[in-house]
Amino acid sequence: MKIIKNGCVTTPIGFKAGGFGCGIKKEGLDLGMIYSEIPAATAIMATTNIVKAAPILWCKEVMKNPVKQTVIVNSGNANACTGEQGMTDVLATAKKVGEVLGIEPESVLVASTGVIGLPLPVGKILSGIESLVPILGFSEEDGLSAATAILTTDTMIKTVGVEIEIQGVTVKIGGMAKGSGMIHPNMATMLSFVTTDVAIEVDVLQDLLNETTIDSYNMISVDGDTSTNDMVTVMANGMAGNIKLKKNAPDFEIFKEAFIYVHKSLAKQIIRDGEGATKFLEVNVRGAKTKEDARTLAKSVVTSSLVKTAMFGEDANWGRVLCALGYSGAIFDPLKVSLVFSSQIGMITLLNDGFPIAFDEAEAKKVLSETDIIITVELQEGYEKAVAWGCDLSYDYVKINGDYRS
Repeated sequence: MKIIKNGCVTTPIGFKAGGFGCGIKKEGLDLGMIYSEIPAATAIMATTNIVKAAPILWCKEVMKNPVKQTVIVNSGNANACTGEQGMTDVLATAKKVGEVLGIEPESVLVASTGVIGLPLPVGKILSGIESLVPILGFSEEDGLSAATAILTTDTMIKTVGVEIEIQGVTVKIGGMAKGSGMIHPNMATMLSFVTTDVAIEVDVLQDLLNETTIDSYNMISVDGDTSTNDMVTVMANGMAGNIKLKKNAPDFEIFKEAFIYVHKSLAKQIIRDGEGATKFLEVNVRGAKTKEDARTLAKSVVTSSLVKTAMFGEDANWGRVLCALGYSGAIFDPLKVSLVFSSQIGMITLLNDGFPIAFDEAEAKKVLSETDIIITVELQEGYEKAVAWGCDLSYDYVKINGDYRS
């Protein structure tokens, strides 16, 4: 697998993209689009929040036919909790995209992100679509423009691109995501858009996305809040020219490995840009009885506010980790738990088979002073393992979210 520098949604063959400032936000780009030259097999995963924004309801409805050609995304307004008017505005958006591109509205996926509960300035979006479509392009710059247009409190764009060979044919996967706050592992808690020129059976694509989501987006958390709006979308237009992939195809595993890499990369980029974050936390749980236990334990640690604040304070308060493991709901023997904190500086063993290990506080402070911190939990219940990613909880997180609507 080759990692493509500045890879993005325009990396695969046949995908155009672009961004435009239509005036939803006070400044900058706020309307992004991805367009496939031909209809593409499409898969989505949508938020599990019972309160779903109008765009999510639209996408779930039109995905009864899992072949799509375009995604239109606005930032600055979530179009959530906006009642019937919200659905009317989504339909108007899809119709305008269809009209300008000459495609059916049902082949358009719509996404929104931003403030909840405000009417969507749909007039600005409809006008913006007319201006955006003519400037869509295949270049890296066009893909990065789209990635910029979908940001809200994000401080950086999040993109990825890879290249692999299947059946002697070059296949590419590209992606972009947004997410910084209201991020919690309960699919999906951000926006992620992935494109690929692979030819693949649509049911195989959906199954693969379902499987990939469990160990990527569902294993991240910034603040424990699951959004009303967010989803992951994958479009595969088949323009690479390979024989259509099925699960038993000889090169399916090659594609699967690259596909998982793309989604994990985007998930981790979201965490690195967590609102107010100063630390990137990786929690490794090993030796669990079941895979689900391992995931549950890792997520419990990464979502713990007390663990997150300890990491912000660079305090090796390992009792908070053990406590988070204990209330996770997974069954384990506390007297068989070992615990290590590590970074590029070194490692500190804090617990060995349930017994506390004396450690140098000054040395522990040095280990935790690094940006990337790894928390490793070793159990003796079985052979399953899982990894979760999160960030610390800082003063700036409160400042950002205390002033979000203004």
